Amino acid sequence: MNFTINHKDITEAAGECLVVGVYHQPSFQGELKALDHAFEGYLTSLVKDGDISSKPKKRSKIHTFGKIGSKRILFVGLGKQTNLTFDLLKETLGLASKELKEMKVSSFSVALDTFSSEELPSVDAAHAFMEAFTMATYQFEGYKQKSNEPEVYVDSIEFFTSEEEKEVKTALEVGAAFGRGVNSARTLVNTPGNLLTSTRMAEYALELAERYDFEAEILDKEEMESLGMGALLAVNQGSVEPPKMIVLKYNGKDEWKDVIGLVGKGITFDTGGYSIKPKDGIVGMKTDMGGAAAVLGAMEIIGETKPEQNVVAVIPSTDNMVSGSAFKPDDVITAMSGKTIEVLNTDAEGRLALADGMTYAKHHGANYLVDVATLTGGVIVALGEDKTGALTNNEAFFEQVLEASSESGEFIWQLPYTEHDKKRVRSSKIADLNNSPGRAGHAIMGGAFVGEFADGLPWVHLDIAGTATTKSHYELGPSGATGVMARTLALLVERFQPLEK
Repeated sequence: MNFTINHKDITEAAGECLVVGVYHQPSFQGELKALDHAFEGYLTSLVKDGDISSKPKKRSKIHTFGKIGSKRILFVGLGKQTNLTFDLLKETLGLASKELKEMKVSSFSVALDTFSSEELPSVDAAHAFMEAFTMATYQFEGYKQKSNEPEVYVDSIEFFTSEEEKEVKTALEVGAAFGRGVNSARTLVNTPGNLLTSTRMAEYALELAERYDFEAEILDKEEMESLGMGALLAVNQGSVEPPKMIVLKYNGKDEWKDVIGLVGKGITFDTGGYSIKPKDGIVGMKTDMGGAAAVLGAMEIIGETKPEQNVVAVIPSTDNMVSGSAFKPDDVITAMSGKTIEVLNTDAEGRLALADGMTYAKHHGANYLVDVATLTGGVIVALGEDKTGALTNNEAFFEQVLEASSESGEFIWQLPYTEHDKKRVRSSKIADLNNSPGRAGHAIMGGAFVGEFADGLPWVHLDIAGTATTKSHYELGPSGATGVMARTLALLVERFQPLEK
């Protein structure tokens, strides 16, 4: 998609549609005044009559009848300037983007300055527009036989603004990069487990590495065995698909220090193993690699924006299957760290994979750790399907993660993490740890188990079991995978400040 920046009057817009922001009680000053003048004052009348609405998220479409170059104008209600936030602007622009998609326009123009305010300059509006447009118009292609009717894609967008071209162009590029990173994560999560195997995920990571000059390492089963990754290997025991430990390294500093480790759960399909899921619960388990997708989406954004930070992304990947060789309840396994684990629930496999992933991230020099996983149904029971649950051992580090999530609009809620929780995951009589201490506080127990492998490093756990997918379409996307946490992780890396030691 090409976009151009134009400093001319918006009445000269020549795209198929002109998109204009309308605040509450618009005065039609500046470029809006010129637009109203081109319509001989009829736009003011349409506002007074309610045919053009300034209410938040409302859209009003009119034909121009040749009075300006564009065939139509899409007015987008923004409400009161003082009430408009960056998140609300993105949601509003997402709805406008969906309408543009339904209109099947191949080109359109945006009166960018009409979406700005004292709190949100045009540069921020540019970022918001491209992030929202890229995300809101996403569609997973799927595997149906294709219609002969050709798809209509937007190939050019013209932005009218008085702001400096270079700054606006950068904001547009960054917004688009964030949107594409989310969409890449969505596509990974939406892909069926027979097509997105651990091997294919590793190949995808290598494609990212080649595109962005990341350092990459892919461990196969034999290499994992030599390194003692008994936790991940135990999950893989029942499968005919080989496991992969995927590593991508981005070096944004002269020295390899203050390294942020992003660890994503990459279970490409989860049957539950011998603690098998019921028939209703097993459907949709292709999405159990949502944490890995978030990390890979974040790495794509990082590759595009090139922040001055060091990052190591680690993805332990396998499926969790049932067979004569599969691991069983009551088994005792040894993780890469040397800690022994009593397996009481083979459906609590994600935390086992993350255990070796956390240890391997430290092996690659991670100083800070964030793990992301569709880990527990318990987090949905506790927080619903629209909130990501979090645990941490370091409040200062968590505060930076929380600020990144607030900026991205991806809501996080912190769960308690106490000494009593740690004792419960250490409650096994025959091993160092117990992978399933019971249903009570299920989401906390899952995170607390992973925390045993942080070994004192600042660590944040993000449970996205509820937020990785959605059952219905929303302002910034369709139903299905959301790509949640890709933007939060990328913003964390971009904004990160090392903690005082």
